[in-house]
Amino acid sequence: MGAIMVVGTTSHAGKSLLTAVICRLLKRQGKRVTPFKGQNMALNAYVTAAGEEMGHAQAVQAWAAGVEPQVDMNPILLKPQGDMTSQVVLQGKVVGRVQAADYYRDYFDRGWQAITGALERLQQDFDWIVCEGAGSPAEINLKHRDLTNMRVAKHLQAPTLLVADIDRGGVFAHVVGTLALLEPDERALVRGIVINKFRGQRSLLESGVTWLEDRTGIPVVGVIPWLPQTLPAEDSLSLFDRRATKPEAEITIVVIRLPRVANFTDFDPLESEASVNLRFVDPSELLGTPDAVILPGSKTTIADLQVLQSSGMAAQIQAYSAAGGMVLGICGGLQMLGQVLIDTTGEEGQEGEFPGLGLLPLRTEMTMAKITQQRQVLSCSLPAQFEAPSAERPIHGYEIHQGQTQILDSSIVQPLFDDPTLGVVSLERLTLGTYLHGLLDNGAWRRSWLNQIRCRRDLYSLPTDVPDYEEQRNQMFDQVTDAIAEHLDLTPLLTLTPTDTH
Repeated sequence: MGAIMVVGTTSHAGKSLLTAVICRLLKRQGKRVTPFKGQNMALNAYVTAAGEEMGHAQAVQAWAAGVEPQVDMNPILLKPQGDMTSQVVLQGKVVGRVQAADYYRDYFDRGWQAITGALERLQQDFDWIVCEGAGSPAEINLKHRDLTNMRVAKHLQAPTLLVADIDRGGVFAHVVGTLALLEPDERALVRGIVINKFRGQRSLLESGVTWLEDRTGIPVVGVIPWLPQTLPAEDSLSLFDRRATKPEAEITIVVIRLPRVANFTDFDPLESEASVNLRFVDPSELLGTPDAVILPGSKTTIADLQVLQSSGMAAQIQAYSAAGGMVLGICGGLQMLGQVLIDTTGEEGQEGEFPGLGLLPLRTEMTMAKITQQRQVLSCSLPAQFEAPSAERPIHGYEIHQGQTQILDSSIVQPLFDDPTLGVVSLERLTLGTYLHGLLDNGAWRRSWLNQIRCRRDLYSLPTDVPDYEEQRNQMFDQVTDAIAEHLDLTPLLTLTPTDTH
């Protein structure tokens, strides 16, 4: 089996993207390839066909590799909850909640066992494993408990790529400093350097590349030009970087940027719509008068709801809705739209009964058990003029939530789907709430909802007979891979990797 490790000099250097691209390149060569990240800290999660939770970034990399996501690709997922506390998801299941200071003591040995077990199973099924590190491999205060970077590379004896972001500045110091802080046996595994996000003429960088190769003895195997962000981001910090206004857009949709926003990859399909400007608004900002407002998922629904209320954003959303605005809540957003949220055990950090926004007649009680499952349902709520060409076209998505929600007054709402537990819509069809992540990936449903918005603006209806976002994402994999492949030479890593033993 072959293995490649991808580490970065900093966070956001481009490790996730490069891992996906390498997976795609090996797939094109007819190899059976899998991504791997031993431990991921993120609030973007995906649910596998087996009902197990994993990092969404590794699911994206699996799709780039042309394989179904499985939890062995990301055996440890840490989901921050605030106050230096994270929920620990081990092999796809929640096993506890832990303070950062106690994680090493409580989960290091157990975590490493999960990582090595997952690698052993993946080695049985794949020709190549492309591993992604986290942050930097040279954090001196963390190296003794680092489960993700060079410990994995040494375990696999994997040739390693070191990726540096030149757009941040200081790229040469980042590379040289990182290498200097690695142990000799770790540094020996670094077989290539990639300079990422380069803007300008390559000839102006040549002297620096030559100096870096002479100084380190390691070839620069890629100088990758700056590319617009085209694949889903891994954490909420990237929301600050999102996306330029589209001059051709005809409608504006606001997503409330909750402090613990989760699964904001739900909105990537809207970003792909040329007619939509997607704007992320902080609770402290003015909502304005968008064409629709989305309340996203949250890792700490009650705490984020209280932020909306204390900041004045809750009142803004309520006034917007009362004036006839369209509001969509997804997962935690659905819970916030209800009348009341109850946490009798302090599952989210504090016990009590908390008022919701009161836009839907719902009561949610937080539970210790987490629901994680893929779903396939039929829509049963959109007005006839907005229905997709095939009314029986199934809608695919997945649930990740703690809490059971019940409808308090079924006379003023209708079910969104043939399973009413997954969401409801007000009779005037202006306020919607759903537990279904990935709903907007469904092309016909997304376009039908957008057409409701467009109708209110007297805009023409968009075609609803469109592919699901999966097809667009697949095209993006090829476009990004083509754009990077001409600037990347993996030969030093592929030739030095152990040959396939299958």
